[in-house]
Amino acid sequence: MPEIIFNGPEGRLEGRYTHSKQPNAPIALVLHPHPQHGGTMNNKIVYSMFQTFTARGFSVLRFNFRGVGRSQGRFDNGQGELSDAASALDWMQTINPNAKDCWIGGFSFGAWIAMQLMMRRPEIGSFIAVAPPASVHDFSFLAPCPSSGMIIHGSNDDIIPSASVDKLAEKISSQKNITLDYRLINGADHFFQDHMNTLDDYFGDYVDKSMTEEEVA
Repeated sequence: MPEIIFNGPEGRLEGRYTHSKQPNAPIALVLHPHPQHGGTMNNKIVYSMFQTFTARGFSVLRFNFRGVGRSQGRFDNGQGELSDAASALDWMQTINPNAKDCWIGGFSFGAWIAMQLMMRRPEIGSFIAVAPPASVHDFSFLAPCPSSGMIIHGSNDDIIPSASVDKLAEKISSQKNITLDYRLINGADHFFQDHMNTLDDYFGDYVDKSMTEEEVA
């Protein structure tokens, strides 16, 4: 997976990108957890999601938000990071102008940014949100939620209580023409220690199912 540098709103951003060998392949952007709590594009959950998309023929990008790793700039409480993600998607679309589908994925803080980007970019057709920080950040902007997707959370998450994610999932599921696959992993904490195999299985299962349904449609 080649290292890439692309231009962001506050300077250069560092990423890792895999380009699909398939013509007009779908694209996926994967966003990492909170920069001020050690979050980087090399987070194991971000990497797992990246690998899931790569194995299924997607062109996939993960990158470091501003101020992380070799990315320039400094943390901006979400607003700047949302602009970074938009620049990352712009870069991917320049490389893949005929991509047939666009996915977004994120873990924790990255899930919050991913959902906001989805509201602003109608080309994003599916999402995977892992441990979305529903007890910390306001997700009321999902009114209505524009795309179907998946939420995964751990029942023993002591950072983001599962009750707050239950409410978010219920809100999204109640909307017309939206299908949410909500999976609670019993015993998993916020970082899914000892549950990565289950997480990998859920990622792959959801992408496979979605792609099959699209082919049938």
